[in-house]
Amino acid sequence: MNRNPLYKQLKSELFRKNKIPFAIAVFASVCSGTVGLAYSWVLKALIDTASGSEGALTFISVIKIVAVILALTVVFSVIDYLSRPAFLKRAMTQYKNFAFEKLTLKSISSFKDENTAAYISALTNDATRIETDYLRHSLKMITKAVSFFGALTLMLITSPVLTLVAIAVMSLPLLVSVVTGGKLVNAEKNVSNRNTDFVTAVNDCLRGFKVVKSFKAEKEVCDIFASDNRNLEDGKFKREKFKTIIGSLGGIAGALAQFGVFVFGTLMCLKGWGLTPGVVIMFVNLMNFLIYPVSELPAILASRKAALALIEKMANALEMNVESNEGEEIASLKDSIRLENVSFGYDEEKEVLHDINAEFEAGKAYAIVGGSGSGKSTLLNLLMNSSRDYKGSILYDNAEMKDISSESLYDEVSMIQQDVFVFNSSVKNNVTMFKDFSKEEIDEAIYRARLDGFIKEKGEDYLCGENGKDLSGGEKQRISIARSLLKKSKVLLADEATSSLDANTAFQVTDDILNLSGILRIVITHSLDEILLRRYDEILVLKDGRIEEKGRFEDLISKKGYFYALYTVAH
Repeated sequence: MNRNPLYKQLKSELFRKNKIPFAIAVFASVCSGTVGLAYSWVLKALIDTASGSEGALTFISVIKIVAVILALTVVFSVIDYLSRPAFLKRAMTQYKNFAFEKLTLKSISSFKDENTAAYISALTNDATRIETDYLRHSLKMITKAVSFFGALTLMLITSPVLTLVAIAVMSLPLLVSVVTGGKLVNAEKNVSNRNTDFVTAVNDCLRGFKVVKSFKAEKEVCDIFASDNRNLEDGKFKREKFKTIIGSLGGIAGALAQFGVFVFGTLMCLKGWGLTPGVVIMFVNLMNFLIYPVSELPAILASRKAALALIEKMANALEMNVESNEGEEIASLKDSIRLENVSFGYDEEKEVLHDINAEFEAGKAYAIVGGSGSGKSTLLNLLMNSSRDYKGSILYDNAEMKDISSESLYDEVSMIQQDVFVFNSSVKNNVTMFKDFSKEEIDEAIYRARLDGFIKEKGEDYLCGENGKDLSGGEKQRISIARSLLKKSKVLLADEATSSLDANTAFQVTDDILNLSGILRIVITHSLDEILLRRYDEILVLKDGRIEEKGRFEDLISKKGYFYALYTVAH
């Protein structure tokens, strides 16, 4: 089978720099299997001693052996205690870290079209299944294998005839396990898919809480939640039914097999065929080490296969829409960004932008206005390299946008959107994006973004809350501006950054952006405020994906064209 190369990398992360803890955990698993066999032998010795069988050890000798085995059990338990958790911790830490790092390589445009709930599910629920059904079961299989082959060897040495009987009666639990165990793979995949749907529903319901309350759609949303919750629990219910059936049938078949060995062994004792009561009891006990590995193996292998399928599912998701870092490196913008005959559509049959020609000079401020659906956001997103499928040319100081590496472009271009994302951390961390900067750099960015008053009142360690719930809209926008300033971006794109703010705050934030010097600012605005519009070096007016007009405010007003109509309606 040709697997995704990322699958091998993800799988290898479970063991990278983790081989010593894994080896020690394997050793502990081997010892655990061996100790179980020792207890079976001790049980035989005690029964034979108690019954006075020929050649039995003295009671004191058996007690000494028991003491040694108990001491070894403690030692092996300590080894297991120190190694197994350490192995599992490092394995899952590395696996999830690697997966998340790969996730960050995706492009801005491609990631917004993906289902984030699938990744949340993969990094939580699926990761738990991988830990349990792959890593833990791998160690469990080692213990079971040692117990199985050790028990079989001990039985053969003690009584080949009774061993053959034991092997014969084991066919029943083996048959039961083979028939039922394979159903778990599809059951695990089904639960994973339903968990993704459930996480999506929860995410939608919580993020859309305001809309739900505004339209009094609580009952409908609760019904959606209940439906996805019911589907998830139904999937888990079916999976548990399979596991219960496998366990129950295996247990019943195993009990019948043990009973068969016990009956035949008792018969051999009564006939004087060289067996002692202790041997019969030991055989019955050792049957556990044969039956349970055989009965559990198909289910364990099925779960293990399902866990590996979850790793492959993650690998396939991570491989989609990965952003290449190859391309030309660019320096800080010196001249301008030019668009020459740029056309673009999200599908081939419908263009959104048509033959756009424009030039944005370094250090100047530009406003983009137009009606809904005129292509304003699409134009701004193209400048952020959201797609390379446009026609024409977008030139960054004469370097074609398609030839520029995304990493290099992100160094020079920042974007402020209507909904600024704020982490549940301090104001300082949200401004610095958790990076290290000098105090002077941070203070300057905060001052220029007019965030200094807030910092003086609340402090830079003030916690913003989940997605900035403890901040006002204006404060969130100023954090976004401070981020761009600290990053020293030479290009600042603002996409309807003030549309959700009240008029006074919107004016102040836009004024803050216009007051920035040495930065090219391209602002999509819905607020046609004359005081602010007069401060832009140029206004581009879009209509149906084309530049209908462009010029300074006073020139556009005097033309009495499309911009004049928009401005008049707004006032």
